[in-house]
Amino acid sequence: MPKLFARLARAAGRVRPALATKASPPGFALYADCRPNWTPRDPASLAQAGYQRNPVVYRAVRLVAESAASLPLTPVSGEGRDLMALLARPNLRESGTDLLETLYADLMLSGSAYLEAVSIEDRVVGLQALRPDRIRVVTGPNGWPSAYVYTVGGRSRRFDIGEGVVSPILALSLFHPGDDHGGLPPIEAAASALDIHNAAAAWNKALLDNAARPSGALVFAGASLSEAQFDRLKGELEANYQGAGNAGRPLLLEGGLDWKPLALSPRDMDFVESKNAAAREIALAFGVPPLLLGLPGDSTHANYAEANRALYRQTLIPLVRRTAQAIAHWLEPVFGAVDLEPDLDRIEALASERESLWRRVQAADFLTRAEKREAVGYLPEAPTA
Repeated sequence: MPKLFARLARAAGRVRPALATKASPPGFALYADCRPNWTPRDPASLAQAGYQRNPVVYRAVRLVAESAASLPLTPVSGEGRDLMALLARPNLRESGTDLLETLYADLMLSGSAYLEAVSIEDRVVGLQALRPDRIRVVTGPNGWPSAYVYTVGGRSRRFDIGEGVVSPILALSLFHPGDDHGGLPPIEAAASALDIHNAAAAWNKALLDNAARPSGALVFAGASLSEAQFDRLKGELEANYQGAGNAGRPLLLEGGLDWKPLALSPRDMDFVESKNAAAREIALAFGVPPLLLGLPGDSTHANYAEANRALYRQTLIPLVRRTAQAIAHWLEPVFGAVDLEPDLDRIEALASERESLWRRVQAADFLTRAEKREAVGYLPEAPTA
């Protein structure tokens, strides 16, 4: 590339006399295609660029997955003792919290999550989470899934739907307007903001590596530099003025050399504000209030409490409720009809709301004891012998 620049500079100096109107220093212009480079919109690339490289995405996914998995479930109808025991210890490798955490993280990063029911003689004895990127959906003549093929280590296993008392695979997915079977993950909706946030971090790192100064050009007022002079000047700049250790070091220029900055300053680019705006868009896509991710905002105790309640009400409780209902309906042929709900009484962030509800119900003298229990979400009292 340096040799290309040197040849272009020399070529620019060979101007035909007929076209030259007055004496002027040689010059040339370069034009570049400035279209942005986006991360491919597939789950593997987004997970690598987001969850593995971006702190905002990582924290948002961990916050949703861990908080949702720790929400206690309770059966509000039916006999759910055996189902609750299975969910508490789904397999020998992990607890129920670990399994649900993996399930919710898959939904955030892939838009889909899969559970395998391990059965022995039509009795479900375990649950396993399957990686979505290893699942292939096989559709039947009617367009609905007829089987799932799970491939790992070069070997594939086929799960036919309708095989056994319980379907061997439970497929969970978030709504996707363009896919009949897969889901749209929040990280894909936040992909543009993710690329902006990562690019801002890379730009900041490159700025530090280049002596914390924006890029520029060394202009030589005399004739063109020879290739040897060009290489020597470039080597001296890289050795003596590049890197964090050389930050702020004054640039020593020989006769005829002048420094012309080319790039915009961070202030001109509104660098910090654009990065914060991208981080807020990422948090918005995951349904996490920015305040809970440590992003700049009104960091008061009252606002934090409100943000915490909003996280539970708008993101965690709906996610946990639909997942628990799907699991209970899936395993209904074995464990019977059970209605699972998150136990809101055990959520500390919602304690003030529950206390207010109890006061209002207790003051309602026109309600019977049974109606009051139903109003606050409790089961009817067991009849006494």
